[in-house]
Amino acid sequence: MAGNGAAPEAGAPGAEPSGGSRSGRPVDPVGKISLFERFWQGGNLLQDGAPGGPVHPVLRLLWRWFRRPMLPALRLWRRNIQLRVVATTLLMSLGVVLLLGVVVIGQVRNGLQDAKQGAAQSQAVGGFNVAREKADSDARGKDGQVGARGSQNSSEWLSELVAQLASGGQGVYAVVALSSETEQALVNDSRGTRAPRASGFVDPVKSVPDELRKSVDDEPGTHEQHTRIFRGQGDSGEPGLAIGRQLNDVNGHAYQLYYLFPFTQEEKSLSLVKGTLATAGVFVVVLLGAIAWLVVRQVVTPVRMAAGISERLAAGMLQERMKVTGEDDIARLGESFNKMAQNLQVKIQQLEELSRMQRRFVSDVSHELRTPLTTVRMAADVIHEAREDFDPATARSAELLRGQLDRFESLLSDLLEISRFDAGAAALEAAPVDLRDIVHRVIEGAEPLAERKGSRILVRGDEHPVIVEADARRVERVLRNLVVNAVEHGEGRDLVVRLATAGGAAAVAVRDHGVGLKPGEATRVFNRFWRADPARARTTGGTGLGLSIAIEDARLHGGWLQAWGEPGGGSQFRLTLPCTAGESLRGSPIPLEPEDSRRNRGLIDAGLPHGRKVAAVPPQPRTAPQVEMAPAEVREPERKGGPRGL
Repeated sequence: MAGNGAAPEAGAPGAEPSGGSRSGRPVDPVGKISLFERFWQGGNLLQDGAPGGPVHPVLRLLWRWFRRPMLPALRLWRRNIQLRVVATTLLMSLGVVLLLGVVVIGQVRNGLQDAKQGAAQSQAVGGFNVAREKADSDARGKDGQVGARGSQNSSEWLSELVAQLASGGQGVYAVVALSSETEQALVNDSRGTRAPRASGFVDPVKSVPDELRKSVDDEPGTHEQHTRIFRGQGDSGEPGLAIGRQLNDVNGHAYQLYYLFPFTQEEKSLSLVKGTLATAGVFVVVLLGAIAWLVVRQVVTPVRMAAGISERLAAGMLQERMKVTGEDDIARLGESFNKMAQNLQVKIQQLEELSRMQRRFVSDVSHELRTPLTTVRMAADVIHEAREDFDPATARSAELLRGQLDRFESLLSDLLEISRFDAGAAALEAAPVDLRDIVHRVIEGAEPLAERKGSRILVRGDEHPVIVEADARRVERVLRNLVVNAVEHGEGRDLVVRLATAGGAAAVAVRDHGVGLKPGEATRVFNRFWRADPARARTTGGTGLGLSIAIEDARLHGGWLQAWGEPGGGSQFRLTLPCTAGESLRGSPIPLEPEDSRRNRGLIDAGLPHGRKVAAVPPQPRTAPQVEMAPAEVREPERKGGPRGL
């Protein structure tokens, strides 16, 4: 959009190379704005024309759909300090409880595991000793002589051994006997085959890990490993500890004996601890949240009360006070607030009384001056009509007397009008009017002055009706003031009066190409009796109250009267009115900065797109008056003679 200070598009016609620059604004690289900011604002990921193009419309729609329900929550989060404090307390408490729970559960798990492992090792070592002693005793025979080894059935002996070892640990552990890995071929003798033996319906093959079996077979001694104990088909298994050792049976054949200790009781104990910690953690978090809510409420409630009372004080209810109880810091804050409100009430009442007296004085003086001014006017008219009989000096004095009386009457009328606005007695008589008719009447009345100045008044946008509900007398007074000021300070150049309507708003802009406004003067042109150059003559006899009355008329309509200017580049005043009386303005159909401003011309020279509008009615803040000045980089030295005087 022209005038927005954007950088030239990559590859766009007229864009300058990096090595040189023309009279445009600096070019900002794409990377100046983060990816998240562009996506959050619903805009393009890349600048228009940059490699990669804009965001796909579907992605933009999805992002807006995702962002819309978050906006109320974000607004509530920003505006409610009590919610932020309580939520932060809950999150921090939850984090502390989770960390504490992890540490406690880890310690309990390690303690249970160490205790279980110590007991299992003692039990397994005892079992291994019993198995070794049984093999030795059975090998000697009943008479105690060695030499009976090899005469017994190994399969029956292993079954008997497993049953004997498992008899004292029902539900506590299981015993498994497997053949040694070095003797994979099953050992056959005249009495049968030696096969895996297990107690407690344990699956010996799946429950004993292959790594443990290999370790037991390769290295002598006791070995242990965590495993899962399976009981029958379809069982998912339970965690446990396997302890094994390689021994010799009654016939001297090697076999592997394992003790399997399930962690069932330890898991139940750990689950109980977890449940207890979870319940206690939830209770602690809720309790801390409630405590934080109560504590913050004690602080936030007086602050909210003070904010509400401040809003009512700002609305004019000066008798509002805070309720103070106790002697703490909040109570002292309330007392200080009440003292401040009391002092403000006294001062405001004094100022209101002084303002009332001033308004009454101005009104009374204006009314009282009417009668003597009428008499002086009648006498001056008589003298003016007889000036031909006087000498030249007296005749000139008669002409000056009449001219100053005209100005005096205008000043009195303006003072009376200002006093009505100050007293709130100004009434709006709104009716449907066509702004084109008002503009034509104003131009017709200003044409004699424009001819004397050598200026032409051009009208743009009057091809179609511009209907608004307004007070025709007040609108005509505003436009007459703007047009006459533009003619007087237009340096003999053409003036352009532009009309437009869109989006429930109608606007009239008066553009001149005179001396313009210095930086900061656009904020003061609507002040009463303010003049940019006090030494500059008022050729039309202005009173210095025209723009002050004009902006009051605009506000009475619910509209805007705004000013823009640049030194040596002229100025533009824009009147924006709602098409329907009582409606709020959302924007103006005419940009406040004209298209032929120095900044816009510089953008066009730099090859930037100009005149591209985002919407017919650009959004603007609902404040009046709004003023705009040319940017600092395009300001030029002031022209000799100074800017306009009002």
